[in-house]
Amino acid sequence: MHEHDHHGHLQGKFGIAVGLTSAILIAEVIGGILTNSLALLSDAAHVFADVFALVLSWIAVYLTTLPATNRRTYGYHRAEVFAAFINGASLLAISGWIFYEAIHRIFSPEPVKSLSMLIVAGVGLIINLVVAFIFLKESHENLNVKSAFLHVIGDAMSSAGVIIGGIIMTFTKWYLADPIISFAIGIVIMLGAFRVGREALHILLEGTPRNINLEEVSKEIKNLDFVKEVHDLHIWSIRLDYSALSAHVLVDAQSIRAMQNTLSAIGNMLKEKFGILHTTIQLECGESGCMDSLLCDFNHSKEDSHNHNHGENHNHNE
Repeated sequence: MHEHDHHGHLQGKFGIAVGLTSAILIAEVIGGILTNSLALLSDAAHVFADVFALVLSWIAVYLTTLPATNRRTYGYHRAEVFAAFINGASLLAISGWIFYEAIHRIFSPEPVKSLSMLIVAGVGLIINLVVAFIFLKESHENLNVKSAFLHVIGDAMSSAGVIIGGIIMTFTKWYLADPIISFAIGIVIMLGAFRVGREALHILLEGTPRNINLEEVSKEIKNLDFVKEVHDLHIWSIRLDYSALSAHVLVDAQSIRAMQNTLSAIGNMLKEKFGILHTTIQLECGESGCMDSLLCDFNHSKEDSHNHNHGENHNHNE
């Protein structure tokens, strides 16, 4: 219930962000046409990409509130990761476009067209900073929000670059300031996009969460009473803040009640020490074809997988 309320609150924030960013888009398009400013119209194209990214992230947040189904047994939590990956890729494209424009302006520097352009850019900067502040807290814990946050910050930096470059060129006539500032903005956006895209891809490929050491998890499980060995251990992220684990655990011969106690001990330890909330543990009391390796080979025959004497448990430690 708490998570549903949180996502409802987050949807409201995205609604405000989309409305404010759309206002910037309309203002820059009108301002660019009235002042005949290519710089403003170019920035408007960047803002349009931001609106698209925010809407995409907004839809992804909504999808995560939908319940799991027989076909989508984990629900739609991965939608946020997909949105983050797409936004990261679009940020890389935007940084490439900024580099292209910067190179073009080195050879064909353009003076500031008018005071009106600076005013519109200033208003855009203020609104973008407001939107960035709205997402500041969630950007540290939600990859989807972080990707949208980087879009907004990139646009704020672009507006700031227009203003700073415009002021420098107005007073010094040094027109190379514009492409130099643009290059700096492009580099910052590119680095942020690379980090978001890399993290999203890592989750989509079901890599082990970066803050969890697989060997350490195995060691902690084996330190528990009655546990002899751990193999076929997998840890992955359903989304950035929700990790899952599955493993085969070889134990001493136990009663069913003792096995249940062992399962509970493993689940509680994983939650407390590693923050892993979803666990699937298969207990085994006999020999296993994978015992000599922590990671089980997918090439093992199906027949081997059915020859284990095991007990299985699914824990949702939420």
